Amino acid sequence: MTTPATLSHDTSGGGPFDDGPSDDGTTLVLLHSSVCDRRMWDPQWAPLAGAGHRTVRCDFRGYGGTPAATAPHRDADDVRALLDTLGIGRAALVASSYGGRVALEFAARWPDRVTAMALLCPGMPGHGPGPELAAFDAREEALFEAGDLAAAVELNVATWLGPDAGEAVREKVRRMQRHAFEVQTAAEERWGEIGELPEPALDLSAITAPVLAVSGAHDLADFRTIAARLARLLPRARHLELPWAGHLPNLERPQETTALLTDFLRESAAQ
Repeated sequence: MTTPATLSHDTSGGGPFDDGPSDDGTTLVLLHSSVCDRRMWDPQWAPLAGAGHRTVRCDFRGYGGTPAATAPHRDADDVRALLDTLGIGRAALVASSYGGRVALEFAARWPDRVTAMALLCPGMPGHGPGPELAAFDAREEALFEAGDLAAAVELNVATWLGPDAGEAVREKVRRMQRHAFEVQTAAEERWGEIGELPEPALDLSAITAPVLAVSGAHDLADFRTIAARLARLLPRARHLELPWAGHLPNLERPQETTALLTDFLRESAAQ
């Protein structure tokens, strides 16, 4: 197991971080989908800072500006190390897809460090893939084995973006996914296949922060099921399904999703 990495990241909001909310709003940490990297939050970056939030977004290992892992690790440990480095004691987590899985692990292991969570079409620790997700995984793996990264990228773009995503958004996701595939493939060629650490034993009911679990009506069934299940599992969670959304609503309808996030963060801060 490697030591926690210093993740490539951006900060905004002005001034040093401290152990609680800033004077002008909540500290936010944005965690990206495995289809993207931290650039997926471009549409929300300025509006969230403008709403008074001190904001951090980072790239997991093998995405964006963070090198690929060379030994087994846990992304939640890397996120904790980043927050410690930045002097952030507590923060709200805004997370998409795989980033939602990381957020749930983080909040279950260190619940006192999380003030709220907004989870967009999240993954979930311990979730076994259903038929749709298993079929996608098999198609993607076959393309990797054939060495056809371009087709694997197109499969991801077609699968994870809903009908409201325009061509500019599709191209943005295409670039992010292609970069991740190239970085991770090059690392595997150099270091060999990196195994995964077993998932830690987690008690999700330990999560005490308010949670908004969002699903998209055009998403795969797995993620719609997870969002609904979280509302039953977590003591302060609620589920919202967006009838227009696919898997990446913050890119498909940026303004609508940003308003949803800012409303939830304002409400949770008042609780």
